[in-house]
Parts: sequence; structure tokens; C-alpha cells
Amino acid sequence: MSGLAVTRLNQSYGGSRTLWDVDLAVPQGSRTCLMGRNGMGKTTLLKCIMGLLPATADEIAFAGVNLLGRPVESRAPLGIGYVPQGRDIFSHLTVDENLRVGIGVRKNGVRSVPPHVYDLFPVLKQMRHRRGGDLSGGQQQQLAIARALVLEPSLLILDEPTEGIQPNLVHQIGDILLALNRETRLTVLLVEQQLAFARRVASDFRILEKGRCVAGGRIDELTDDLVSRYLRV
Repeated sequence: MSGLAVTRLNQSYGGSRTLWDVDLAVPQGSRTCLMGRNGMGKTTLLKCIMGLLPATADEIAFAGVNLLGRPVESRAPLGIGYVPQGRDIFSHLTVDENLRVGIGVRKNGVRSVPPHVYDLFPVLKQMRHRRGGDLSGGQQQQLAIARALVLEPSLLILDEPTEGIQPNLVHQIGDILLALNRETRLTVLLVEQQLAFARRVASDFRILEKGRCVAGGRIDELTDDLVSRYLRV
């Protein structure tokens, strides 16, 4: 299965252009970090890929399918898991109920939460009968990631997974992403502001500046000059 390929994507809010001819290649098995200062179009690009915002493009290709113009719900059956910024868990549902929400789209017909999901996040197993709204911010982020992993995706898209959570959980999330990539070849596309986390977890990077892709390469090619020009506030 090939990775994700976005070709000449443009997006506008009213008369204001937000993304300009963006090309983005996320090779299968890679861990690609989308970087840039606030307001440069990173979240907008993820929402366009997921079909949450209208966009024009030559192609948004995944698993041999052009996603352009397809409904949001077409992504999960193709193997795309999505963890949005802000988590969007169901606060009045239990942890277990949150994890079961999208289980019907699993291809193998299994209708239970895969045991390995609880193995990755033991705290969720302990709290499986507690409401999502009663969890801490870090636990809610773990729940949001676990909910996407229930689908056993081949591509996991995460929007700022470390935002607002304590350092030990940041490290744990990094460990989980690296282990899943290593053991299952899970492809990862994430937006991330923490430079240290990006350098540790990502294999590749792309930088957006004012809606344009201005730099990219292997993560070890992310130089101090690029950080100073495009990432430092």
C-alpha cells in the first residue's frame, strides 16, 4: 500500500487564500511532521486531507484512491485514523464506549476493542467505565489516540498530540508512536510544535509558511537556520 500524496492543494476561506499549491508526500512507513508557526495552515491542511474543509487539488491520493471530494466517513474504512486538535472525545460516554464508537468500520468484522489498545494505554483499562469528561487532559489525549488506533489504521494523522499535557505523557506518546511504526509499519503524519518531540519521533519534516510548503526533508536536515527562519516565535 502506498503512502499519502497531496498534489497542488489550495484552500480558501471566503476570499482569503489559506493554502497555496501545497504538495505533501508522506511515504508508507514514514513519520512525517508538519511544522510551522501558529496560523500558517497546518491544521487547515489536515482538515482538507480528512475532508472536513473544502479544497481544490490535483489529487489527494491514499491507498490507490483519490480522496478529493469524498465524504469524511470514507477515510476510516480506507485505513486512516485521525486525532484532531482538542481531542473531541465524547465527555458523557465511558472510556470503553468512546473506544467503540467507530468500531463498525473495522474490515475484519471484530466488534470488540483490540486488547493491544488497552495494553498501549493501561490507564484507560483501569478507567474503562469512567466517563471521558472525568479524565485529566493527558488521559483524554491518550483516549483520543486509542480511539483512532481501535480502527487499526495504516495511516495515523495527529494534530498537536502533545499540546497541554505533562512531560512524562509526552514521552510515553512518543514511545507508542515509535513502537507502532517499528512493529506494524504504521505511517504517521503529525502536526507538532514541540521541537524536541518532533526531532525524536519524526523521520521526515515539512514546513508551512503562510500556507505554502517552504522546506522539507529528513528530520536530521532540519537545521538551526530553518528553525530560526520558520519556527521560532
